[in-house]
Amino acid sequence: MDERIFQFKSGQAIPEWDLRHRLHIQRSVGPERKDSSTIFRINSSYMDVTDQPYRDRQWQAAGVLTFLLGIAASLFYGTSVMQNSSNNPDSDPIMSIFLVMAAISMLGFFSFKYGRDEFFSLKRRPIRFDRKQKKIYAIRRRRFFAKPGQGDITWEVPWDENAIFCIHRGVVHHRHVYHIRHYEVDQDGNVLRAFSIGRKWEGDESLEDLLSQWNYWCWYMNHGPAELPKPLLFFKEKENMLESFLFCMYDFGMRASAAYRIIMMPAILLMTSHRLMALWTCRAPIWPDAVVKVSAIEPDDPFDQPSGPTPVGWAETTHAIDRNEYPDGDKREMKNWSGEKNPTVNALLWAKDVPPEH
Repeated sequence: MDERIFQFKSGQAIPEWDLRHRLHIQRSVGPERKDSSTIFRINSSYMDVTDQPYRDRQWQAAGVLTFLLGIAASLFYGTSVMQNSSNNPDSDPIMSIFLVMAAISMLGFFSFKYGRDEFFSLKRRPIRFDRKQKKIYAIRRRRFFAKPGQGDITWEVPWDENAIFCIHRGVVHHRHVYHIRHYEVDQDGNVLRAFSIGRKWEGDESLEDLLSQWNYWCWYMNHGPAELPKPLLFFKEKENMLESFLFCMYDFGMRASAAYRIIMMPAILLMTSHRLMALWTCRAPIWPDAVVKVSAIEPDDPFDQPSGPTPVGWAETTHAIDRNEYPDGDKREMKNWSGEKNPTVNALLWAKDVPPEH
């Protein structure tokens, strides 16, 4: 459920389900806090996390490449029609040429619409939780003709109770899929713009991880990094071929058997090639100078991670876990939590049309 495809509806009210499942920044939403793979880096000043499409961008790349192949096939067909008409004066190619032009126009439109943020764009679009400024900075799009210090197109969101964060629910393959979305509205409550934070969570039971993730981000912004559990892993800010391969392999099942992965290897390698092709056309994001200035890190910050022996990326973290050098799924309890103590039961309550109140 890529937010770039299943977009919010500008000018309309926030969906009722989303608004009923609003996430407040000062209230816990579950009995524990933990990360579920969303972190690039963390320190006493800020925490950089992923946007929702980051882990699954190979699927968007595959769709765009399919559109481009369709354009190439249409051009080939159109050329064949023209050659046939030149060899056969009695043929009438007008309808065929019209259909070819219509197909190219439609495929070109979709290629640009869904490809402009995938190819020749940014390798990642980090979202920065700045706890000192009490703001969220979100890089949204590459700026091709930036002035010095302007950086890429970046949105700014105040971290206060007026900010609207919600759980957004969609349906993919007859199954609920969720992500956390921020809405900015006008005076009438209609949506001006929105963006999604972190990742997608699949299935009603996955709300357990989503709610724990929200507690994790809120704890950082409200209390700092001192009592946060270790992230599930730190993502590489410079993704290499191995990381791209692992993204695609785990997308076919985090706990899949070796036999299943061997069977699915052709599909995994194909998706890896799509992800790599997208990344090779993109550049690293550039923060505006104004954001860099307020996000300065103290040189002796004890919470600046990843650093030193801390593993980074899927491969290094998995090996460190196997060596018992890094925790596997570290989490902490929310001591002020007064709701359902079982995280799974609490998640299923939130999955209902009317979530629990605390």
